[in-house]
Amino acid sequence: MKYMIMLYGSQRDYDAMAGRPGAQPPMTPEQVAAMHEHMATVHQELAESGELVDGQGLTAPVHARRVRLRQGTPVVTDGPYPETQEVLAGFTVVDCVSFDRATEIAARFVDPDTEGGYVDVRPVADGIDDLDG
Repeated sequence: MKYMIMLYGSQRDYDAMAGRPGAQPPMTPEQVAAMHEHMATVHQELAESGELVDGQGLTAPVHARRVRLRQGTPVVTDGPYPETQEVLAGFTVVDCVSFDRATEIAARFVDPDTEGGYVDVRPVADGIDDLDG
């Protein structure tokens, strides 16, 4: 079964990674490198175990567009969204034996230095029968 692990962040987080001062202290180049190294290590281990399907980071919310329909007409809002609003920051798709194993993998993506940090794990639907809720 495939599972998507979704990682979240805000524009504030991306600003800190870019070293810009703001609502939270800027990250040092060493901190950013350590974060990237951690992600690369986890993905490499998942690739070696045969569980990695795909994993990508996404650009900052300032580069995002949100599309809604209002009375049947698309309305586009450009990012950034309010600094406190979290958006999808990246994802990893794994193919593993159980939801428990996917959850175990997902725990490796939660930042231990961020109180209240989280990721979401959801099974990937193979077809309409998987959408039963």
